Amino acid sequence: MYIRLKNNKMSVRLNDFLDKNDIKYFTMIDKSGIKYAILYIPNDFNQDNFKEIEDIAEVIKLTSPYKFVSREFKETDTIIDVKGHLIGGDNFMLMAGPCSVENKEMLSNIAKEVKKGGAIALRGGAYKPRTSPYDFQGLGEIGLKYLREVADENDMLVVTELMDSDDLELVSSYADIIQIGARNMQNFSLLKKLGKIDKPVLLKRGLSATINEFLLSAEYILAHGNQNIILCERGIRTFETMTRNTLDLNAIALVRELSHLPIIVDASHGTGKRSLVGPLTLAGIMAGANGAMIEVHENPDCALSDGPQSLDFKLFNKVANNIRKSLHFRKDLE
Repeated sequence: MYIRLKNNKMSVRLNDFLDKNDIKYFTMIDKSGIKYAILYIPNDFNQDNFKEIEDIAEVIKLTSPYKFVSREFKETDTIIDVKGHLIGGDNFMLMAGPCSVENKEMLSNIAKEVKKGGAIALRGGAYKPRTSPYDFQGLGEIGLKYLREVADENDMLVVTELMDSDDLELVSSYADIIQIGARNMQNFSLLKKLGKIDKPVLLKRGLSATINEFLLSAEYILAHGNQNIILCERGIRTFETMTRNTLDLNAIALVRELSHLPIIVDASHGTGKRSLVGPLTLAGIMAGANGAMIEVHENPDCALSDGPQSLDFKLFNKVANNIRKSLHFRKDLE
């Protein structure tokens, strides 16, 4: 359960009461400035005792294992403002760019093209989590500098992945949205640190994570203070081997029901096949996605990473045009 605090303060009297009854808690302040406390209640505690405490404005029971992330806690959609660009609710954000930042000239060419197609955010990896230790691992801080410079030149946001908590301050200084990849979805110490920064976090679903586990990972970030979370369905590992992953469209529609947080679709990783990225991106949009992430390269067959799932400029423009059409169609359906 959680309580809403009077005067937004944990009083000495309330602290003493919780300590006396062995009730563990932590607090959170929402975007409107209201302070809440999540309580871990012992089984033998009589909840009627809360009536004695004048410092509590409201006691609310939540049945969901994820508290602040749930629609029980917040019925209306969360809308995140990133430098004047909105995502959430009826606001859609297209993020596009190369899997890896390879050099500045190529990144600049890609940025100009995806900007024409309606992309608001430039995605690109400076630190790359690769299955093989011998594959290209990214340019590091040089890649971050290229991303920031090129994004600024094209009036775009930067979305890039953080792999290690040691790099949190560095990545935060360049990125507008910090991406947490599938492999780090349950890196709880990292999630806690992300909860303490004032920067939007794009949290990707883990390779084999259930929807419940996915939302609980988001809860780690939100419970520690950061409410600017964008969820991302990027496919899960199943018995199917014809595609890189299995894009779970169920998750997009279900998360929209269960949580107030925005969710985007990444059909590039969800399928691993260039020809499927467009159709599955559109399917994700019709399932309710608040945004899309698409990998784009000027010469996909020569890309240093994820070439088979990257779109060339011609195909990206076709997909981007279809995205605009599908958004109009979705609005008409609503």
